[in-house]
Amino acid sequence: MSLKLFHAWGSCSLASLIALEEAGADYELAVMNTKAGDQRTAEYLAINPKSRVPALVTPQGVLTETPAILSWIPEAHPAAGLLPQDAWERARAHAFNTYLCATVHVAHAHKHRGYRWADEESSYADMTRKVAQNEIACFRLIEETMFQGPWVLGDRYSVCDGYLFTLFGWLEGDGVDPRQFARLHDHSQRVAARPAVRKVLALQGA
Repeated sequence: MSLKLFHAWGSCSLASLIALEEAGADYELAVMNTKAGDQRTAEYLAINPKSRVPALVTPQGVLTETPAILSWIPEAHPAAGLLPQDAWERARAHAFNTYLCATVHVAHAHKHRGYRWADEESSYADMTRKVAQNEIACFRLIEETMFQGPWVLGDRYSVCDGYLFTLFGWLEGDGVDPRQFARLHDHSQRVAARPAVRKVLALQGA
């Protein structure tokens, strides 16, 4: 099965790229330059009218939104074992990924994307000042109540781990010391050491 992932370095689409590599999927990578406005071209809008990444082109159609893509990849590549088989545990995985998407990512987005929620420059500055505080609250909640260890869901690596790794990697750039979250910092280092993740990260400098 041939797939095509539209991805931008530094974005949440890294989680989908990691998942494809972990799954051993046959895929093509299309790297977007969102700073140059690649996501607003007519060609890309025909693929994803939302004008964002990721977008995953599949034989059935185009999938957008990270939680949906991270649900589909394990379903399409079950041998990789990237999600639990148990219905309850699988639902908990989806709940975790939804929290990352709907709360953690949004907390980060207030730094550069204030125009999505307000029109006044003063409002942008106020939202930016709140970013670090909100992110600290999010990751403290994850570390203390959601993260089972050694992986997000316990003993087995899943797509949740690549997604957490992606968003946790934004902290330092947002003025938050990631080392204050000892368990999550250790987790991030272990994810980065995985062969599939090393291969993906090497592509950035290729």
